[in-house]
Amino acid sequence: MQPEFKEYMEQVVKNAKVLAEALKQDGFDVLTGGTDNHLILLDLRNKGITGKELETRLANCHIITNKNAVPFDTEKKTITSGLRLGTPAVTSRRLKEDDMRQIASLINLCASPYYETNIEAIKAHVQALCEKYPLYPKELPQYIVTPYEYDRTGSVVIEGDDK
Repeated sequence: MQPEFKEYMEQVVKNAKVLAEALKQDGFDVLTGGTDNHLILLDLRNKGITGKELETRLANCHIITNKNAVPFDTEKKTITSGLRLGTPAVTSRRLKEDDMRQIASLINLCASPYYETNIEAIKAHVQALCEKYPLYPKELPQYIVTPYEYDRTGSVVIEGDDK
């Protein structure tokens, strides 16, 4: 295992733990009390919102999650009482623990009765995080730079190619 990958996976778990703890502080029922890996499962019944509704609200604000059944769920499997969150994608963008606390606050706002009046503010905050941590940094690390040359069509030029 490369040291960079080990560091990345350690950060994935740190981020998940902080996100789970922040969600607990916001009154969410985090199943198993927290997490030891990259996933968090929330039981939303105490929040009065279904997994499907919260998943839709979050997606509308550009936060991608998955509705998920929880133990003894009384909702249909297409509705659910739970929500599943993961931290690998945000960690790949280089977000850290403080950012997880912000994400927890945004999730809490989406689950609240004040969601409708806060949609634009939530979207703006998500946009700011995405701009702060772009998918592709302006300068790629040296190990990503390709040794290939490209022609004007975008095709790789191979030495000795008779075309």
